Amino acid sequence: MITHELEPAPSPAGGAQPSGTAGGALTRVASALRLDRRYVPVIGTLVVLLGMFALGSSRYENFLSGRVISNLLINNSYLVVLAVGMTFVIIAGGIDLSVGAVVALSGITAASLFQSGWPAAVVIPLVILIGSVLGLVVGVMVHVFEIQPFIATLAAMFLARGLAYVVSLSSIPITNETIVWLSSTRIPLGETWSLTPSGIIALLVVAVAFVVLHYTRFGRTVYAIGGGEQSAVLMGLPVARTKVLIYVISGTCAGIAGFLFTVFSRSGYSLTGVGMELDAIAAVVIGGTLLTGGSGFVLGSVLGVLVLGLIQTIITFEGTLSSWWTRIVIGALLLAFVVIQRLLLVRRRV
Repeated sequence: MITHELEPAPSPAGGAQPSGTAGGALTRVASALRLDRRYVPVIGTLVVLLGMFALGSSRYENFLSGRVISNLLINNSYLVVLAVGMTFVIIAGGIDLSVGAVVALSGITAASLFQSGWPAAVVIPLVILIGSVLGLVVGVMVHVFEIQPFIATLAAMFLARGLAYVVSLSSIPITNETIVWLSSTRIPLGETWSLTPSGIIALLVVAVAFVVLHYTRFGRTVYAIGGGEQSAVLMGLPVARTKVLIYVISGTCAGIAGFLFTVFSRSGYSLTGVGMELDAIAAVVIGGTLLTGGSGFVLGSVLGVLVLGLIQTIITFEGTLSSWWTRIVIGALLLAFVVIQRLLLVRRRV
């Protein structure tokens, strides 16, 4: 059973509580620190993000401009949605390696259908449904046939990537008016700040996921499964339905991300999204979600995506560094956060 609060420390010998105002204040501070220990990884991510902003602003001119900060969300809106779906999966103790291939399949299918003259009102729901169906297939494999999530999602990855190759081996440009409008429209929020329809969609997905994960029975069941599936079953929670729905959510988010990436690039390509599932996993882990399951936050995953985007922005501003440095820095951060998670788990067991 997963609890979201830690039990207060036992009273001093004899049950006496510290007396006096100072003693009471220290007790309250210590209790608050123990209560908020689960937020430590997220706070660490926020500190890293703010530190990177401070470093960039001290080194580069106009780094803290509204345009640069707005572009963080605009250029990574698809990854935000992908990380949201991955958050549900990892909190439940699973993994989803198929999301990058689903992005490619959704994008190349959309481009092919647009090229054939299909209207956007039909194509957009259809490509999102593709992700949902593949997520349902994975969920059934994981729960009904008791296949390990790594193997089930690996099979789904090969399936989705193969179907993308069947649709087309070459890049297909998109000239549909709706997609062109979505990719070119910017909503001004001030002199330098702006937002795009893709950014709005990503924020809406984050808001819905936040409410579902943190304020519904379904969300509490997701945490319970990640903390201990057998315990969740003994508690009478709907484990079977929830496990399947978790992968449906991840597949749906991958379908939405595929559509957003199509809007971003105005094309579809079967090789899109290679390694994108690893970026999503890295963002979720850097955002404070435990790989062992049972703990994590949607907003933490969003911070993780912003950290990844800011690394790329700093390297772009630097100008002299190879793009491979992005992977090097992400790998170092990921290793650091995994070590921090391990230390926190050890401290909880002590």
